[in-house]
Amino acid sequence: MSSRPISSCKRYAVSYKDLANQRRELGFYAIDAFEARQLAIEFNKFVREHPNSIDRISLRHKVSVWEDNKYLCET
Repeated sequence: MSSRPISSCKRYAVSYKDLANQRRELGFYAIDAFEARQLAIEFNKFVREHPNSIDRISLRHKVSVWEDNKYLCET
């Protein structure tokens, strides 16, 4: 897992519909929407098994993560 400065990452919300047709939302820090989609597929079992269930990827307001005296975004 590489670390990038938080300024190079954006906060994304990845929404998908489960088998009950309920909308679920996952949050990731990523460089772009494509990377956010890849992270959702990697870290969520349902999305991994049903990647076409993703129906929206949107930007969210940035939240800073402070670690070891610097801002980080882990991706």
